[in-house]
Amino acid sequence: MKIMDFLNKKAVSADIESTEKEGVIRELVDLLAKAGVLKGKKEDIVGILMAREVLGSTGIGQGIGIPHGKSPNVKSLVAAFGLSRKGLDFESLDGEPTYIFFLLLAPEDSAGPHLKALARISRLLKDKYIRDTLKKAKNEKDITRIISEEDEKKR
Repeated sequence: MKIMDFLNKKAVSADIESTEKEGVIRELVDLLAKAGVLKGKKEDIVGILMAREVLGSTGIGQGIGIPHGKSPNVKSLVAAFGLSRKGLDFESLDGEPTYIFFLLLAPEDSAGPHLKALARISRLLKDKYIRDTLKKAKNEKDITRIISEEDEKKR
């Protein structure tokens, strides 16, 4: 599975502005809405994602947050990417600021692809060089180029 198979190029931001968890999630949902991949109300999706955060933070540490959930408002697996230049408190497991965000939404009946996508993102971001390279990306084109190049490598 390649990340660019589900990461919408129109839903990438090199400059997340929010300084708190719900704000970041809203910005990423807005990106997906503007990309035209969501049905229904954005508020419903934000609610699903925030309910997931109550179960346990999706801030996995090392500056990474992967908010995710299942929604009837998507037809297939979709993702948005956001980069926070300053970093923010995403209630990460290691207590460190979070800079890199992948928001993942899957249809309600798709356990397999959802889990494979989470695993693929985690594998990509466990590489410190990749994390550092993404954090230094100047714009959205840089971000998609970096991810595309890594997708082409065998992992």
